Amino acid sequence: MIPEIGSFALIIALCLSVMLGTIPLVGAQRGNVLWMNLARPLAAGIFVFLGVALVILAYAFMTDDFSVQFVANHSNTLLPSRYKFTAVWGGHEGSFLLWTFMLAGWMLAVGIFSKSMPVDFVARVLGVLGLLATAYILFMLATSNPFDRIVPLPPSDGADLNSALQDIGFIVHPPTLYMGYVGFSVVFAFAIAALLSGRLDAAWARWSRPWANVAWAILTIGIALGSWWAYYELGWGGWWAWDPVENPPLITWLFGTALIHSLAVTEKRGVFKSWTVMLAILAFAASLLGTFITRSGLLTSVHAFASDPDRGFFILGILGLAIGGSLLLFAFRAPMMKADFGFSMVSREIALLINNVVLVVAAASVFLGTLFPMVYQALTDDLISIGPPYFNAIFVPLMMLLLVALGIGPICRWKRTSTEYLIKQLGKVAIASVAVGVVIPLVVLLGISIPATITMILAAWIVLTMLKDLRNKVANKPTLGAGLRALPVSYYGMQAAHFGVVILMIGAALTSYFSFEKSVLLFDGESTQLGNYEFTLAGSEAVNGPNYVGEEAEIIVARNSVEFTRLYPQRRVYLASGTPSTEMAIDAGFLRDLFVTLGEQKESGAWSMTLYVKPFIRWVWLGAIFMAFGASIAAADKRYRRLRSKSEARNKTADAQATTLQPATNG
Repeated sequence: MIPEIGSFALIIALCLSVMLGTIPLVGAQRGNVLWMNLARPLAAGIFVFLGVALVILAYAFMTDDFSVQFVANHSNTLLPSRYKFTAVWGGHEGSFLLWTFMLAGWMLAVGIFSKSMPVDFVARVLGVLGLLATAYILFMLATSNPFDRIVPLPPSDGADLNSALQDIGFIVHPPTLYMGYVGFSVVFAFAIAALLSGRLDAAWARWSRPWANVAWAILTIGIALGSWWAYYELGWGGWWAWDPVENPPLITWLFGTALIHSLAVTEKRGVFKSWTVMLAILAFAASLLGTFITRSGLLTSVHAFASDPDRGFFILGILGLAIGGSLLLFAFRAPMMKADFGFSMVSREIALLINNVVLVVAAASVFLGTLFPMVYQALTDDLISIGPPYFNAIFVPLMMLLLVALGIGPICRWKRTSTEYLIKQLGKVAIASVAVGVVIPLVVLLGISIPATITMILAAWIVLTMLKDLRNKVANKPTLGAGLRALPVSYYGMQAAHFGVVILMIGAALTSYFSFEKSVLLFDGESTQLGNYEFTLAGSEAVNGPNYVGEEAEIIVARNSVEFTRLYPQRRVYLASGTPSTEMAIDAGFLRDLFVTLGEQKESGAWSMTLYVKPFIRWVWLGAIFMAFGASIAAADKRYRRLRSKSEARNKTADAQATTLQPATNG
């Protein structure tokens, strides 16, 4: 009976979503404030009932209710409790319920933190999100109900959760990624609300900026968690594989990065209006694309959730209606999206435009490389593979161009900048960047690599231009402290995010070009050398877990003949499914990781294993943390929550008066 309550909660959430997607939008069009004010309580109701459905599904997992088909397919009685809970999003139906619940959470947040916005604009934003929620819940009820029963005879035990998903990384990675994905639905709704209302001004851009920053920060953490999970769970020692299911979050992230920079220009200078709206649509489209790829059955991956093409067609229909409708509205409103001011060919606007173009081209190249094999197979029935060589050949040079622009942009002035000024500001910085970039790899790694040297030059370039910009901004203040306090919070957020880019690129370059890898066969007591480290197999023993059995090897690691750590990699077999799995052993450090993957034991008694030394690998994820932290700081700037002009204040007062008078007028 309890799972039926979950289905009933979904039906109620669907009814509320239909109301949210119609009544406030009609009210905004007619000027009926009473109808517009229904948006916030309806959004709260959707959140509550989707939350009820999610809790009931989790309860079904925790109580081993195998009469629920989704539970029977993704759990069993031996599964540890923490993984029974996270199995809620371990398959298609539950993950999509979590996705929709995340959307409801963003809707609730918009309702709570939008008190300074005009009531008609909030009604339109929540109305658009209500339409999306309607489509998602319809999709669940029609094709993917997580509460479907097995009748008449349910199994006494379930199958099992994918062994790769029985890990702490799976507990945190999907919810974080979904939260970031869905966050761009809010920015999309803001853009559509602006198009519907004709309010494509600086106020719209300012209202959108904190939501875009928060969504981007969460998506950054979600992608970083996925990279970290793949690094230590899949056993190949890498942190990014250009997997066709990993790529859509990156595409969304690239569009989102362009969007947050374009929003800044639209707010401050009143230009790039149409481009900013288009980026909001593209970021949302990329998030739906990721949903389509993972649920369409087009590919097989540890990240993919469904193999039913009918579900893919349903999502493709949602994608077509949402994006097609928004582009049609964009075309109708295009004449009103004219720039308020002009700018010269040498200005901060141009630097940010270059930033946007490079990011969009990078996103398009990843999109092409991801979808082309699928399209080619559909047309010819032949298989074709596009791997890292293609992506690296296109993506890396584009990112280098982006990093050059990243250093120039903050130094440029709005509207017009003289070339003499730029040369004066950046000439010495460029020379110092080259010197630092050449010396550091030689001193730290005692080796030469052209790609790593170029990366270090670009990293030094960004850091030195950041310091130059900071010095320029505090130069005319009476004291350094006064100058630093006068800078807005969003400026420090920008600097932290850009510094995160530097850390990430250093980590990515150095671990890519200076890592060591070795596959060996070792008998008990035998040693092998890798880099400056000696690895000795001390022995192995059987291990038993709550739902698996396996073998664990003991590896003694020494440097300069002195032992300093021991590693314990495992080979497991999960009892319910019989699936083999490898658990890596990692000695993590700030400057390097030691990584061991245990293979099979041969008839001779020797163990096969792969050893890695990964310098600076942790800097990849540290950089992502800095980037997300910077975006969060920028989103917290109080300027985004203030009424900035007299006209906005008059609009706010008029809304308040209308809210008071409208019920009496209508009734």
